[in-house]
Amino acid sequence: MARTSLIAGNWKMFKTPREAEAFARLLVDRLTIPPGREAVVAPAFPSLVPVAAVLRESGLRLAAQNVHEERQGAFTGEVSAEMLRDAGCDFVIVGHSERRTYFGETDALINRKIASVLAVRLKPIFCLGETLAERERGETLTVISRQLKEGLKNIVPDDIRRLVIAYEPVWAIGTGKTAAPEQAQEVHAFIRSEIEGRYGSDAARRIRIIYGGSVNPGNIGKLMAERDIDGALVGGASLTVDSFAEIVNYQEVLE
Repeated sequence: MARTSLIAGNWKMFKTPREAEAFARLLVDRLTIPPGREAVVAPAFPSLVPVAAVLRESGLRLAAQNVHEERQGAFTGEVSAEMLRDAGCDFVIVGHSERRTYFGETDALINRKIASVLAVRLKPIFCLGETLAERERGETLTVISRQLKEGLKNIVPDDIRRLVIAYEPVWAIGTGKTAAPEQAQEVHAFIRSEIEGRYGSDAARRIRIIYGGSVNPGNIGKLMAERDIDGALVGGASLTVDSFAEIVNYQEVLE
C-alpha cells in the first residue's frame, strides 16, 4: 500500500509568537503540498494558538514539540495533551533526542507521554535513535529495539494506527551529519519488522516511519527514494520558507 508521506518542521526554540504567525502566513501563501503528502509545523508553545489560526483552512497541520504525561495537576510550567488538542494541534512530538539528552527523558516517561497523547486522539510522533558511541559499538539495532519495546509498552493495535515513528540518530541532530540513505533505510526496515512482530503485518504496512537528522533540500530526495522512509522530521531547514518548501516538494533521487 502507498503510505502518505509526512514532512514535519520542528521550529524548536525559535520564532516569537509574532514571528511564528508571520512565518506561517508566508508558508500558507507560498507552499503547495503535492498530492499524497502531508506537511506539519511545530512551533513553540506560546505560538501554537496564533499559528493554528493561520493554518485553519490550509493544508498544513499543527504539532506541538512536547507534552506532559499527566492529564492535569500541580505541574507548574507544563502543558497537557488536552490543552494541545484545544489549541489546534493534530500531532505531538514525543521523545525528541534533545528531550532525552538535555532533560533526561527516559523510555518509561516517553511511554507515558505517548499514552497521554493517544488518550485525547492526537497523533504522537515518537522519536528514537542511537548515540554516536552506541553506533560505533554496533548497538544501533539493540538500542532501537529497546526504545520501541519500552516506548510502546501497553500501546494497543488500535492506537498504533495513529502513531508516527521518527528515527533520528542522535549524532545527526543539528550537526550537519546525515545518515547515509542506506544506513537510514536499514534502521527503518528494522523498525517496520519490529512493528510487524508486535502488531502484525497490516500495522507494519500502514505505519509511517520518518527520518530526522540534518535533513535539507540537498539530501531529502535520496532519503525519500528508500522503500521504508516515509518522510522527514526537519529542524533548521524548516526555519526558512524556501528550504522547507523545497523539502516538502522533494523529488525522489534514485542512485
